[in-house]
Amino acid sequence: MLTYALDANAVRIADFDEPVSPGFNDPRPWDETKLLRIEGRLNDDLSSNGSNRRLLNRETSETDSHALEIVPAHAVGRRAVAWDGFTVEIIRSLTHDKVEFRFRAPRHLLLVHEEGARHDGETLVGDLPPSTLRTLRRKLTFVPAGHEYRDWQQPRVPCRITCFYFDPAKMPIHPDANRAVPLVPRLLFENNVLWDTAVKLAAAIGQGCENERYCEALGVIVAHELLRTQGHAARREPLARGGLAAWQQRIVANYIEEHLAERISLAALAKLVRLSAYYFCRAFKQSFGVPPHRYHINRRIERAKALLANPAESVTEVGLALGYSETSSFSAAFRHTTGITPTEYRRTLG
Repeated sequence: MLTYALDANAVRIADFDEPVSPGFNDPRPWDETKLLRIEGRLNDDLSSNGSNRRLLNRETSETDSHALEIVPAHAVGRRAVAWDGFTVEIIRSLTHDKVEFRFRAPRHLLLVHEEGARHDGETLVGDLPPSTLRTLRRKLTFVPAGHEYRDWQQPRVPCRITCFYFDPAKMPIHPDANRAVPLVPRLLFENNVLWDTAVKLAAAIGQGCENERYCEALGVIVAHELLRTQGHAARREPLARGGLAAWQQRIVANYIEEHLAERISLAALAKLVRLSAYYFCRAFKQSFGVPPHRYHINRRIERAKALLANPAESVTEVGLALGYSETSSFSAAFRHTTGITPTEYRRTLG
């Protein structure tokens, strides 16, 4: 269960429109970059139901959270609301200038891209392969505490990002409490529950967060859902040098067997096991010894051998059954793999 106290009413508001982060080359250590500029109190008229929200009266120096570094600071507007255990920050672009982001802190960071597209750019998280994806809308990135996040982009359309900063000590307890489940970085993935919940919370914050319990509950849902998806990711991601997991190999192999006569894209296979095409291609070769395209062809030829054993099937019919529109192309593929033509192979069956 989360340790967030729903009845604590501990909401803090901060405005990030003024620069608060040092530049990327600033010599100050990371632990001096503070997240919040805390206002002393809220006005009475911010509450629609007449009950005043109580703001934690803390000095900025007591706040040990960290925010994204953004350069140039004037390129974005920033606003944050904090509860016990997590902070939500809304970032929106104000210019079309090239902008850079950087983050590394003892807090988990979830970035939810409500809107955004870039002419050019690159995003990196930890040791994951970098992404140059242009359309960022509905994409999410998770940066576990201690990992580094870097991003630069030349915006094509204005971006709007909702950031969740989670205190690791106050995250939910994993259902399998008997084993440690390390949180792993994830780069520009999709999850409808996380995205939809984040958008609801951002909209509520934009309206003044009049129902504090509702807003905090949405943040709690994001924390639980994040941990749930992370648990699944930890089970499905193979070791970097171990190729595909056994269940991934089974799913991919079965899919290829069922679609031998069809063209199968690398992206489609990678999606089956929830990996990037880049990582999947490398892991597949480690597991099967050949790239996915060659494996597909090899399995086609093995199926062709079984069909050729039936004398009632002509070479042309076998080729058509396996997706070859021309007998010549089937014969060429068969010979390339086996060293002999289909007709010659049939003769060897005697």
